[in-house]
Amino acid sequence: MANITTYGPLALLRADPSQHVLRYAKGRLKASGRGLVFWFAPATASLAEVPLDDREMTFYTKGRSADFQDVSVQGMIGWHVATPEQAADRIDFTIDPRNGRWNARPSESIETRISGIAAQAVLEYLATAPVRELLDAGVDPLRDIVGAALADNPGLTQIGVEVVSVRLANLAPTSELERALQTPTFEALQQKADEATFARRALAVEKERAIAENELATKVELTRRKKVLIAEEAENARDAARGEAEAQMIAAEGEAERIRAVEKARAEAEKAHMDVYRDLPPQVLLGLAAREFAGKLENIEQLNVTPDMLAQLAREFAGAKAGTRPASVIEG
Repeated sequence: MANITTYGPLALLRADPSQHVLRYAKGRLKASGRGLVFWFAPATASLAEVPLDDREMTFYTKGRSADFQDVSVQGMIGWHVATPEQAADRIDFTIDPRNGRWNARPSESIETRISGIAAQAVLEYLATAPVRELLDAGVDPLRDIVGAALADNPGLTQIGVEVVSVRLANLAPTSELERALQTPTFEALQQKADEATFARRALAVEKERAIAENELATKVELTRRKKVLIAEEAENARDAARGEAEAQMIAAEGEAERIRAVEKARAEAEKAHMDVYRDLPPQVLLGLAAREFAGKLENIEQLNVTPDMLAQLAREFAGAKAGTRPASVIEG
């Protein structure tokens, strides 16, 4: 806004470098330029101030897709005045010569025109595709279409306004439609999450089963090894028993053989002894019997000699003479 200072019937205007000031007198342009400083008579002067800096406006519009779904578009559009004198001819940029304020709202008028052009481009774009395709495409195609529509629009060229940027922040359906569109995606994500949970559970169960099978296999292997060990111990015990039995048998056979040898030797000795007695005369046998009898007198407390014994003794001698073997000589 221009700075105006009044000094009686005159006033001094001082404009910023970003402001283009136009001074008219009697319907004719007397001065035009940015950052001007001049004296003027407020009673007879007509002044206009055109901003040259870049300005941004909020843009919002709502339209329908090809499948009759409401879609809203929101963004920012940057613009500036490229030809100030041409803009002053078409838009009311006049200011009050006493305080420098605009008499109208020229910026709002320009932004309304820009918003209308952009909204028309948005509506035409939204009507070309169903809402799903529009949302999948995003804001980039629409931004290019709106920028082209504003750059080539003669309505802006005629007022000396140029659009410098178009930024679209959002392309969204209604909240109900957005929830409906999100439901399949949400369900798919939930299904994937459930599948992942089930997969983790199945993996855990599989691991538990593998652990149980491993434990069971270990128990089976230990049981098998225990059976093998028991069988080996039983076989070793049988081998030991067989070895001991064989040893006892060998020992018994050895003992029996020893006994047989001893008995055989004893029998042979007895036979040889008897053979000696057999060939001796009865007198010698009687003498030997008497000697044997004398050797046992200490153990005999009482001796009964009967006629039968004498008769038997006589028969023994008689038999000895005849060559027979005496059965017994003395009993004590």
